[in-house]
Amino acid sequence: MRKGMLVVIDGIDGSGKSTQIELLKKKLNFETISFPRYEDNLYGKLVKRYLEGEFGSINEVDPYLLALAYAGDRVLAKSQIKKWLNEGKLVLTNRYVSASKAHLGANLPENQREEFFRWLDQLEYKENKIPKEDLVILLTVDPKIGQKNVQGVHGPDIHEENLKHLEDANKIYLGLAKKENNWYVVDCMKGDQMGSQEEIHQEILKILHDKI
Repeated sequence: MRKGMLVVIDGIDGSGKSTQIELLKKKLNFETISFPRYEDNLYGKLVKRYLEGEFGSINEVDPYLLALAYAGDRVLAKSQIKKWLNEGKLVLTNRYVSASKAHLGANLPENQREEFFRWLDQLEYKENKIPKEDLVILLTVDPKIGQKNVQGVHGPDIHEENLKHLEDANKIYLGLAKKENNWYVVDCMKGDQMGSQEEIHQEILKILHDKI
């Protein structure tokens, strides 16, 4: 039996993650899971309450404490993800640990982020023992365009409505992509506009075909 593979599709809000996963379903056979799972468990519901602003603004919530909720949601999915991988399946996740690094790291001063990333790796991979991703495909988009893309989809959360937050998260994502050898970047922009869904889809397919 071939070894399963865990692939993460990530990027800031409005980068087209869900759209691209839906397009991939037409071409590939895989299992998928999207984080956070807002309605599936108490951790996901807690994250939803944070994003709706119930606990205050971005700067009023401790990223370390909040990371426990995001991590709790993922650890509850651990057994299912491991089962799929043990069956030799391709598993795609919409967001993963990388999303906590980018979005929660953006809520910290720049000189405190590396320490937070190390702590998060320890929490997620060592303490909680969730599977390590084999590949991360980062969809990059101009934060202003990403913010525009999510307008009208649902009520804006405290990340989506804060352009500086999206800019900082995008910067962190790009920095992680430069440091990690299993990250691949797909530029979703064509000039100052969003590229076509099909063009982006083809770039993602090429990465997957090269690596699987």
